[in-house]
Amino acid sequence: MKNLKEREDIIKFALMLNTTNLSPLRSGNLSIRVVENDVEGFLLTPSGIKYETLKPEDIVFLALSEEYDNLKMFNSGLNPSSEWRFHQDIYKNKKEAKAIVHAHSPHATAVSTHGESIPAFHYMVALAGGSDIKCAEYATFGTSELSANIIKALEKRKGCLMSNHGQLTIGTTLKQAFELAQEVENICHQYVIALKLGKPKILSSTEMSKILDKIIHYKKS
Repeated sequence: MKNLKEREDIIKFALMLNTTNLSPLRSGNLSIRVVENDVEGFLLTPSGIKYETLKPEDIVFLALSEEYDNLKMFNSGLNPSSEWRFHQDIYKNKKEAKAIVHAHSPHATAVSTHGESIPAFHYMVALAGGSDIKCAEYATFGTSELSANIIKALEKRKGCLMSNHGQLTIGTTLKQAFELAQEVENICHQYVIALKLGKPKILSSTEMSKILDKIIHYKKS
C-alpha cells in the first residue's frame, strides 16, 4: 500500500483527536501532503467513520491538480471528509503546509462564535505565527468561500479560528500541526477564563515583536 506510514500516522492522530478531547467521535479532520504514483496530493480522513474503526485503506488520497466535486467523488467510490476542499486549497496556496489539523475543540469553538481574533493577552498566541490568532469569517462547510476565508486568516500564520466552527492548524509534520492545535485550544481556554475576570491587558506590538523573534526556536522537534 502506498504511503502506509502516513496513513497510519493519520489514524494515530485521528484517535488522539478523540482521546485529547480536541474533537469527539467523527468530528474534525486531518491530512498529510504526499506524492502517490508520481501525483502530488494529500491523504485525508474519510467522512462519517468513527476514528476507532479506521483502517489504512480507509484514508483517502486526493490529487492537488484534480477538479473534484462531491458527485464525481461519490460515483468514483471516494469518501473523503466533507471538508476536503479547504485541505486542497490550503496545500495549493501554502507550500510550507505539509499537514493540516482541523478540530472542533470546546474552547476554540466557543471563542470562534464571537468571530473575533484572539489578541495578545498572553505571549503564547505567537505560537500560531503572529501577534494574534485570526478568526476566519464564517461560511458553510465544504465551500470555496470557507477555503478563501481560512487562507486569508492564515496569512503569515500557522493557525486560526474558524467562526462558529472550530480551529485549524498547519505544520511541517502532522505531529507539529496537532501539537499546535492543542496549544490553540489551551490558549482559548485561558482566554475564556481571563474574560470572566474582566478585560485582559494586551501586550504591545513592540513586546510581541520581541516574542516572535524568540519563539522561532520554541518546540523545534
